[in-house]
Amino acid sequence: MTVDTSAKEHQVLEPEELTRFLKYLSGERRLSPYTVRNYGQAVRGFDKWYRSHRSEASSQSVGYFAASMDEVRLFLRECQSKWGRRTLHNHVAALRSFFKYLRQQGKVRENPFGGLELPRLERSLPRFLTEKQMRALLAGPLLRLEHEKRSPAMAWRDRLVLELLYGAGLRVSELVSLDYGDVDWNDGVVRVMGKGKKERLSPLGRVALECLQKFKVEWAPAVDRTSPILVNDKSLKGDCQGGPPQRLGVRQVQLMVKHYLALAGLPRDLSPHKIRHSYATHLLNRGAELRVVQELLGHASLSTTQVYTHVGIARLKATHQQAHPRG
Repeated sequence: MTVDTSAKEHQVLEPEELTRFLKYLSGERRLSPYTVRNYGQAVRGFDKWYRSHRSEASSQSVGYFAASMDEVRLFLRECQSKWGRRTLHNHVAALRSFFKYLRQQGKVRENPFGGLELPRLERSLPRFLTEKQMRALLAGPLLRLEHEKRSPAMAWRDRLVLELLYGAGLRVSELVSLDYGDVDWNDGVVRVMGKGKKERLSPLGRVALECLQKFKVEWAPAVDRTSPILVNDKSLKGDCQGGPPQRLGVRQVQLMVKHYLALAGLPRDLSPHKIRHSYATHLLNRGAELRVVQELLGHASLSTTQVYTHVGIARLKATHQQAHPRG
């Protein structure tokens, strides 16, 4: 099946079409900046491939309003040789969404990515830390304060990062976006802006709340409701050059977690998101209801949360096989 080529066969995609699409993703669909960025990269990648393919196949280079199913299948075959299945699925999802948008705008008649069959994804169980490993990771900042030349403000800021990630099960993007006005000190909960701009209330937990209170009193006494909770090293040192405190970035948190993983003797290839996996797994292992964990994580679908029950079952089966005489 081909798209309508009668009027648009020679039309090259104008940059504003992609710009409008990305604005639609962030404005109407309220996707995260990282998702919007990835969708844009996927569309630009296909545009580059298509122009190159068309110029090689014929003397006429046209925009991919004219993309056919056969051309899309060729694109996928080439991508499969260099990408994993997860990456392939993510790119196709972005392109399918883009062409759906173009169809709604009347730019194409059919979506060439709409009916594609992709290789099935192997659903792997999420990696997580045991409770013992989690305790070792959380102890890292104060051990570093004791044994290295690390200021108390930085050590407690680092501890606060880890305690909030684990105590509230936050995504890193949610963590770095927190302001002091998001905290309900009386109830011990924080208002979190999750995916799709969906708000939820997350209990902080006793230890995380105590850590936050200590950090605010001793190293951030002058903040107001709009001040970021987590700031970078320069802001902690008071070196803001007269400007507002500089918010800690996602990449800085990722590097920080890798450092403390190494300090605890844990694999450095674990990401901060694995702390969120650990949070969910530990809750379920200790008897939390699946629906409650779904709400705490901010999952739109229960099926997304159910993967953590498989983690618990896998652990039970492994223990049974090791300990039972007929396991």
